Order: sequence, then C-alpha cells, then structure tokens
Amino acid sequence: MLNKLQRRMLTRRLLQAIPVLLLATFSVFMLLKLLPGDVAITLAGENATVERIEEIRRLKGLDQPLIVQYGQWVMGAIQGDLSESLLSGEPVSTTLARVFPNTLFIVLYAVTLSVAVGVPLGILAASRAGGLGDKLVMVLTSVGVALPNFWIAMIFVVIFALNRAWFPATGFVSPFEDPLAALWYATLPAVALAASGMAEVGRQLRSSLVETLHSQHFRTLHAKGLPFRSILWKHGLRNVSVNLLTVISLLISRTLAATVVVEVVFAIPGMGNTIVNATLQRDFPVVQGAVLVMVLTVITVNLVTDILYSILDPRIAQQ
Repeated sequence: MLNKLQRRMLTRRLLQAIPVLLLATFSVFMLLKLLPGDVAITLAGENATVERIEEIRRLKGLDQPLIVQYGQWVMGAIQGDLSESLLSGEPVSTTLARVFPNTLFIVLYAVTLSVAVGVPLGILAASRAGGLGDKLVMVLTSVGVALPNFWIAMIFVVIFALNRAWFPATGFVSPFEDPLAALWYATLPAVALAASGMAEVGRQLRSSLVETLHSQHFRTLHAKGLPFRSILWKHGLRNVSVNLLTVISLLISRTLAATVVVEVVFAIPGMGNTIVNATLQRDFPVVQGAVLVMVLTVITVNLVTDILYSILDPRIAQQ
C-alpha cells in the first residue's frame, strides 16, 4: 500500500501527465493533416465523382475544421472510443489490442537483455577502473551506442537468418500461443533493440559505481578492513540503485520508440509497423490511437519509476 506522501506524489504526476497527452496527440494530429494526398479520394477511388468524394468527407467527418475533428476525437477517447479505421472499418481499439502485446513482448525481451548484460559489464568495468577490462568494456559500449538499431537489425537478418538460418528473418508468434516459438522469433529483433541498451546501462552503471566507490564514505569502509567485493555488492550497488532505475526507465521509453523501425525490418505485426502503414495510408484514427497508447505506456512507466524511487529513497516523495 502507498503511504500519504506517495499517493500525493502519484496524484501530482497524473495531473502533470494530462497536458503531455494533449500536446502529444494534438501535435501528431496536426502533422498528419500536413501529409500530401486526400484520404477521401483513396476511399472513393480515383475514378469517383466529386459528389461521391464530398459525401465520404461528410460521412467520415473530414469536412469539419481541424480543431473540431480533434475535439471530437478527444471526447471519444475519454469515453474509450478511439473511432474506426478509415480504410478497414475495424475499431481502432480492436486493432491495437491485437498488435500492442506483440510490441510489449519484444520491448520487455530487449530491456531484459539490456539489463542482464549491461549490469555485469558495468560492474566489471567499475571493479577494474583504469585497467584492461575497463578499457575493453568502454570500447564495446561505445560501439554499441554508436551503431543504429536498424543497421544492426539488417546485419542480423543477413548473418543469422539468411546465411545461417538460425533464426527466422521475418514474422512473429504470440507468446500466448507458443512461448518457446515466440522467443525464437523475437530473439533477433530483441537483440537488435538491446545492443544500444546494453551499452547504455553498462556505461552509466560504471560511471555511477566509480564515482561512488571513490567517495569518502567508501574509502572509510575500505580502511576498516571490509573486502572490496563486500563494499561493491552490499553498499555500492545499493547507492547507485536510483541512478540505475532511471537508466532502465529511460531505456524502456527509447526501446518502445525504436520498435517502429525494427518491426518494419522484421515484418512484425506490432505497434511500430501499424503506425508506419497507417501513416502511409493516411489512416488518421489508427495513428492517433497508437500514439495515445504509446504515450500512456511511457507515462505508466514513469509513474511506476516514481513509486520505486520513493521506496528506494523516501525523501523523493517529499519533493
């Protein structure tokens, strides 16, 4: 259960999230309207009459002023109605319920890999600061940060899917249908997404640990005869836990955004692929709904992070 300070902090964060939601969805809405082409012509067909095109505009509400269209969408979203796809007629909520779990699975897989590899790298580098191990880790993490996710994804497809046939080049299996097959299909996309995450977690943890282990407090512990391993595991990691949590929180948000490109490369039926296809087809309700879900996901991650902050350091809830 949350205490009074934590509930107050959570309420404050929720209120701060409202303008973020409005700004994000409004910006996407206006940018989509700037795209060339007319969705009414696409729906009516190239040989349709002007009357038919105008009729479709009226039926779909495309003849209303932009601010009115956005206001109607917001009111519907508040009531849980994200409208329908302009092209397929399928409710947007149904589409997103089908593709969002796929994206969430890959994001969690990638973040888990990032933490599982990045944390040991950071500890290794910090425990051998200035030595060969530290320099090797810093070189590897610099390369990981520098290489873009989409390039890594394409290289992985060529090497491990096309040449070696160890993993499938495209496609996806839901973890609810077959967990082992889902891991097999998601491994290459997850590793491509996790490459920069491993490097970021390793670099940030190494920096925080080195600074912490060289502080006066830890020099005193060492002078008292405590072994370095005990200082590192029992005291050092505890002191940098808040910084590590911040890195992981930001990593989840960045990984969610990076899935847009990786899902296209691996032909994964997820949120990123859905957004790209809907944008190319000017299917505004689908893009708006997908952006809303992704922003809500990031806000949820931030709220959970704030709660964990207050548990690790109760003074944060008072700020």
